[in-house]
Amino acid sequence: MTVLVSAVGVLSAVEAQAQQDASINAYSPYTMYGIGELGTHGNAVNRTMGGVGVAWRSSQMASLLNPAGYSATLRKSFILDVGAEGYFLQNVQNKYDAEGNYLRRAKNAKNTVNFREVAIQFPLAKGLGFGLSLAPYGSVGYNMTSTEQSDDTWAEIGSVQYIYQGTGDLTEVKAGIGWEAFKGFSIGVAAKYYWGNIQRGYSATATNDYVGEGVTNTVAGLDSYAISNFKFQVGVQYSVIKSEKRILTLGATYDYGGSLRPKITKTITTNASTQVTVINREESSEMAVPHTVNAGVMYQDAKFTTGFDYEYRNWGSDNNFSERAYGGMEVKYENTHTYKFGFEYTPNRFDVRNYMRRISYRIGARYGDYYQSFGGKRIDQWAVTAGFGFPLRFMGATGINVGVEVGGRGTLSPVQHTGDTGVVTKVGLIRQNYAKVTLGFSLFGEDYWFVRPKID
Repeated sequence: MTVLVSAVGVLSAVEAQAQQDASINAYSPYTMYGIGELGTHGNAVNRTMGGVGVAWRSSQMASLLNPAGYSATLRKSFILDVGAEGYFLQNVQNKYDAEGNYLRRAKNAKNTVNFREVAIQFPLAKGLGFGLSLAPYGSVGYNMTSTEQSDDTWAEIGSVQYIYQGTGDLTEVKAGIGWEAFKGFSIGVAAKYYWGNIQRGYSATATNDYVGEGVTNTVAGLDSYAISNFKFQVGVQYSVIKSEKRILTLGATYDYGGSLRPKITKTITTNASTQVTVINREESSEMAVPHTVNAGVMYQDAKFTTGFDYEYRNWGSDNNFSERAYGGMEVKYENTHTYKFGFEYTPNRFDVRNYMRRISYRIGARYGDYYQSFGGKRIDQWAVTAGFGFPLRFMGATGINVGVEVGGRGTLSPVQHTGDTGVVTKVGLIRQNYAKVTLGFSLFGEDYWFVRPKID
């Protein structure tokens, strides 16, 4: 879809009123393009440790990041992970006039609470496990308004108000198996099904018709993307050190991405009741998921767990995935690099008397670049995380995990943009500051909840 945004209005979400729909998972002008804002994958434990987990082997926690981890599930056990997240986001933008002079700084904010993931994991045989998870992958949410008051517009109709709105989500369902082929080495494969509906609308309305001659129509458009597509993921884990006291594991995954080939419905309506609807299925569009490589290392012992992950996302070397905003500004998909670090400390998970010593304390950090550039300018994103794991049963895996993530995305630096008419315009980009509160429940785990008891 080519989004009709004026050159001076692009990325002007901070002038918008906050959306009231609590189900919206994103509130960002950067979601105007593609599949929107990509969430941090993994369960509550992963997210409170910066997002690490590709090399994490656990018999007590669902492996959402690497299907090879399914093989760590103990026999006669069952794992269920459920998570939710509260999200506070603030958008900040510097505004400039037509000559590029600074005018003011605009701000707005949004709060929302939403589901994060549901995952189950259980053994099929010794060294063979099955995993199934459902989680949001991308989210779209924006509501922006801009007014055109150029000399030509005033001469013809007065002023024109443009409204741009978008909502929708892309959900990922993953099912796979993990097999420990030999001691310390596991492989896994998973099918990924993506589905969702994303809608982007725009309208143009004459707000002050000073001329009073002829007919002025309100024009509105709606582009709806119905997504339903399969991809896959493969993963490996190898424990170079594995003993009763410690384990050091290397892990890697590859996600096959590419175009999602959505069914696109485009509608244009005027207030004269004229409507044109176009339905087609495109072989290649800007709706895509990236080819992704993840590699990581994880160290675990009775007290400490620490890991480092590197993630590379490739959106297509042929550069098919790009868009142009009205006025010629290019919004282009870029390959990204992300670095993640996490650390967990549990004083003594076997302490009978002191519950506080059985609590897990977690911190993490993440840094990388965003997957789109605007007028040739890249933007960075970062986050720091912290959290706690509260066991609910001594010597059991059932627990509650809570945490917080504070981060940012974007910049206040402007982009010098040359429009279709050759006029150079200074456009302020958006700086986003956010905070997330994470809540996760890890149920049953090693509690052998379905084992039939023997009665003498």
